[in-house]
Amino acid sequence: MRCYINFFDNNYNIFDFRIFYIYRLEHSHEEAVYAVDEIEVDWKEQAALKAEDYLDYSSFSREGLIEQLEYEGFTREQAEYGVEAVGY
Repeated sequence: MRCYINFFDNNYNIFDFRIFYIYRLEHSHEEAVYAVDEIEVDWKEQAALKAEDYLDYSSFSREGLIEQLEYEGFTREQAEYGVEAVGY
């Protein structure tokens, strides 16, 4: 099952959106904050999945794909890992 996380990076401010979303699903604010704080994400794996998805519908140079992943919020290291994982 493919499971990459859109619109989130390891900047806590972006997790505020996820807290809001969980809260909207009829959980208390405290429960939402706890859930977000407990999530552990392998950002390199997420970058690889996102890179694979991009290549399914578009062509990129290696550097162009790295730049796109960085634009999505991945660090340079995470983006390079993702690109290498898909064979670039």
